[in-house]
Amino acid sequence: MKVIKEKHPLAMRWTHWVNFPILTIMIWSGMLIYWANDEYKITLFGHTFFSFFPDWFYNALRIPHRLSEGMAFHFLFMWFFTLNGILYVLYTIISGEWRELVPKKNSFKEAWLVLLHDLHIRKMAPPQNKYNAAQRIAYTAIIIMGMGSVITGLAIYKPVQFYYLTWLCGGYHFARILHFALTIGYVLFFVIHVVQVILAGWNNFRSVISGFEVINDEPKPVIEITPPSDEKNIQ
Repeated sequence: MKVIKEKHPLAMRWTHWVNFPILTIMIWSGMLIYWANDEYKITLFGHTFFSFFPDWFYNALRIPHRLSEGMAFHFLFMWFFTLNGILYVLYTIISGEWRELVPKKNSFKEAWLVLLHDLHIRKMAPPQNKYNAAQRIAYTAIIIMGMGSVITGLAIYKPVQFYYLTWLCGGYHFARILHFALTIGYVLFFVIHVVQVILAGWNNFRSVISGFEVINDEPKPVIEITPPSDEKNIQ
């Protein structure tokens, strides 16, 4: 028998879907800014062996000469990104949802078993509640990454006014490296997240939109107990 079960509260769904376009704009505008000082590459004896974003990449996406546009969008939407993240964290703490998100003592071991199951190497997946061990680690990590992006972003946005954040991040240049690495992490997380959603199927995706999922609830078998016969009544 199929049963409709509540899975994701409205507040978590709202912050999840609002964060997607905001983060997309942040990454896009960040690329427009990064073009003006594209310094992360591997160079030896004047020859560049590896560059994160070659010229054809910039030209294909029409990124060059849009620095001011990128700064305007980035510095505006960073406040929406921060506010949405604060609301999400506050809700998980107040509602108690953090208990379903924070990794447990054996989550890292179980996450390895989840990976083997996803790769079809292991038949049985480890038991889970709302989220499995790999999801707990990933969703907690993305919150920490968001905090890191805000801190490093402020450190390179206003290095004089927020000099203590810049110092905490190891200086302006190292804060910029951390900010860049976190952005790469978002992209990798997004790709893996989309693949996992596709593998999980429509029922899981629907629950993120509506908040409910359809599960098969098999009725428990009824065991009849026959009372002992009264031997006195037997002639």
